[in-house]
Formats: sequence, C-alpha cells, structure tokens
Amino acid sequence: MDEALASRAYEDTALPIGHGQTISQPYIVARMTEVLLAGRAPDKVLEIGTGCGYQTAVLARLVGTVYSVERIEPLLRQARQRLYALRQYNVRLKHSDGTWGWEEFAPYQGILVTAAPMGIPDALCRQLAPGGRLVIPVGSPGAQRLMLVTRDADQLHHEVLDPVSFVPLVGGRG
Repeated sequence: MDEALASRAYEDTALPIGHGQTISQPYIVARMTEVLLAGRAPDKVLEIGTGCGYQTAVLARLVGTVYSVERIEPLLRQARQRLYALRQYNVRLKHSDGTWGWEEFAPYQGILVTAAPMGIPDALCRQLAPGGRLVIPVGSPGAQRLMLVTRDADQLHHEVLDPVSFVPLVGGRG
C-alpha cells in the first residue's frame, strides 16, 4: 500500500492500493478464507483478483496451490515481487480477465473472488470441481452479498452469507 497509508495498515477497513482497487479489510479476508476452507484444505484454489497479494499470501499458507488471476498488470507485477519475497512458491499468477477464470488448471476445489460481479460468471461455475466451494461477493454497490456456491455431482447450490462491499468485478485486462 502507499506509504502515506502505512499507519492505517492494522485497521479493520478496506484501503486503496492504487489503480482504483482496494485491499480487503482483514475481517473479510478471514471470513472468506474460513468459508472457502470449511474444515478442509483444498489442493487447488483459484483466486480472482490478486490485487496486492494479501489474500493470495493467506491462501498460500493454507492450501496446496493457489492460481491467481489479476486484470491490472502493474498490480500483478507488484504482487509477484511481494509473494516471491515472502517465499510463497506454491502460487501461480496470470494477467487475464478474471471473469474467464483459468480453465487450463480446472477443476478447482475452491474458488475465491475478491471483486463483485452483478451475477456469478458461468465460467467460474464450470471450473468448480464436484464438492468444490466458490466464495464470491455478488451485486451492485450498496446491495452486495457474499455468497457460497457449492457443487455436487450435477447441481450448484447457492447460499447467501453476509452483506459486503467490494469493488466491481470488471472484465478485460488493464
């Protein structure tokens, strides 16, 4: 984060990280991680929205491999350097449109999305393994809900968890 905001680093609030993006408040990172893991550590997790790499670093300590997609290239470069300095070698990063997911390594036992689309992208649902969990904020600003999507053999199940506030999930690459 910007040096001018360093004194606020331990507050439980979202803070700007540049390029119109924010780092999620620590409580939300913990809540989403708790819901994603739900008593088990998935081998493969897809993260949409690498940002500064904070959520990525948390996941990397708890799961086998994290595949993380970021649409804003300067943020991705910074996160890559940060994660390397932290010796998080079980992370793979990609500059791409997060609404597409990362089909090459699908299916994933867990998918965590750190920006809010208006609806759940079909590509992410297709890349969720049977028994997998997708944690995603959904909705318009001021009306977003954190959702859990689970997949059984042939069906998706949706559960509304908490009201949240995230930056919008934007398609394309920046």
